[in-house]
Amino acid sequence: MKKIYKAVMILLVCLATSSCSKWVDVKPIDRLGEDQLFVNSAGFVKAINGVYVEMATTNLYGQHMSAGLLDVLAQYYVIRSSTHTFEKYTTFVYTDANVKANVDNIWKKAYELIANCNVIIEKCGDGPSELLPEPYYRVIKGEALALRAMLHLDMLRLFGPIYSPESKDKKAIPYVLKSGYEIAPLLSSEEFMQLLTTDLQQALVLLETDPIRTDGVRNQSNPSGPNDFYFRQYRLNYYAAKALLARAYLWQGKKVEALAAAEELLLEVQTPEKKTFPFVTFANATHVEKPDRVFSTEVMFSLYKSNRLEMYNRLFAVSLQPNSKLSFSDGDINETRVNGLYDDSNDFRRRIWQSASTGTVTATTNMKYADIVDAPGRYMVPLIRLSEVLLIAAECHPDLTTGIRYFNTLRTARNCVSLTPANSALLKQEIMKEFRREMLGEGQQFFFYKRNGYQSLPNHATVSLTPEKTMVLNNYIIPLPDSETAQRQ
Repeated sequence: MKKIYKAVMILLVCLATSSCSKWVDVKPIDRLGEDQLFVNSAGFVKAINGVYVEMATTNLYGQHMSAGLLDVLAQYYVIRSSTHTFEKYTTFVYTDANVKANVDNIWKKAYELIANCNVIIEKCGDGPSELLPEPYYRVIKGEALALRAMLHLDMLRLFGPIYSPESKDKKAIPYVLKSGYEIAPLLSSEEFMQLLTTDLQQALVLLETDPIRTDGVRNQSNPSGPNDFYFRQYRLNYYAAKALLARAYLWQGKKVEALAAAEELLLEVQTPEKKTFPFVTFANATHVEKPDRVFSTEVMFSLYKSNRLEMYNRLFAVSLQPNSKLSFSDGDINETRVNGLYDDSNDFRRRIWQSASTGTVTATTNMKYADIVDAPGRYMVPLIRLSEVLLIAAECHPDLTTGIRYFNTLRTARNCVSLTPANSALLKQEIMKEFRREMLGEGQQFFFYKRNGYQSLPNHATVSLTPEKTMVLNNYIIPLPDSETAQRQ
């Protein structure tokens, strides 16, 4: 990790050009030293924007930690050939050279951005100043703390053990709280999560005045000034941080705390008078020319990726060779696996699967991230959405009837018939299926399986979802990268 910290002294703030101007009002720059950057609020904005932009790169949520590597680990796709690009991932061969290289890149990029967050947090100081007055101080420091927590949580969920009374005190990974060259110690999951939840609680206090709470997401340019407090869906805002806290509590099995965070959030954003994140409408979900395939109005936090089409072309394009494409079939129009995933043919989510053709090849393809000019959410890579909060509430509520009500709120919003599981165990099974449908392409399903210690997963070697394959629990734990272990020897 020492190499990563060297990057802190030159903060990465590389930004995209005109495509990002819709949500960040800054000019593209290469690299700025700290002394040049943190001289006014505009410099702090550039710094935090740099973190968001780098999060959308391939090594993190621009592919590996969303629609790519993590969803392959979750066994979404049919991968039969030993020569397939992702075969070693779907069979958990973590010793493969390519797998190790990509895992190493994930780790390095995440901790590099954690280090950048630490610089921003430290430069913010303990209160507003002439260089960073209100409201910039509270929003920027709050977002930086929440981003630091989010990046750490995903590293723990990927490289740490399944959280349990037996494993929570074993050394796992570092939680880095300051910039510099010092190697942070490995912490137990319990110690790690205490620091993480403290970060999120502090972030929420700072973000209490987040303009999203009074003015909504404001996904349009500021008519009279900079966009610094606009486009709040593309920032780790107050509501997203609260949802992230619920996610973190549930990872620890703290259902009471997770439910409290989820219900507080739902009470504020889903009241009849004010729906900050309204469900996608029938018209937008089913629009013939410009469908909203990511259900953009419901997204609490998303990255802005102007070249999202490149991710689609690398993973799903019908023109890809069979051994490179992520498919629910053998590169044909077989919809057996699609039909097995969705239990209601009217489900809006089923519409991401479309038959596409190159003229010579026709196949059923995942079109969630296909590029549609002027479609809602065209450049979104969703990371936190309303449906996860509803499913957390459904899973954690001690009253079965209330849990089912939260569950069916989502089902109704997806144009599906309501279900009435007879007991909590059956409700949990349905929540798992709903989560699998909801989070396709967003990198969350593998963590759901891991958190619950599932030992049977969909079979990557068959077009049908059954029979399932056996999952060895150790396969949920990716070994620490060689670059990290070498420096600790």
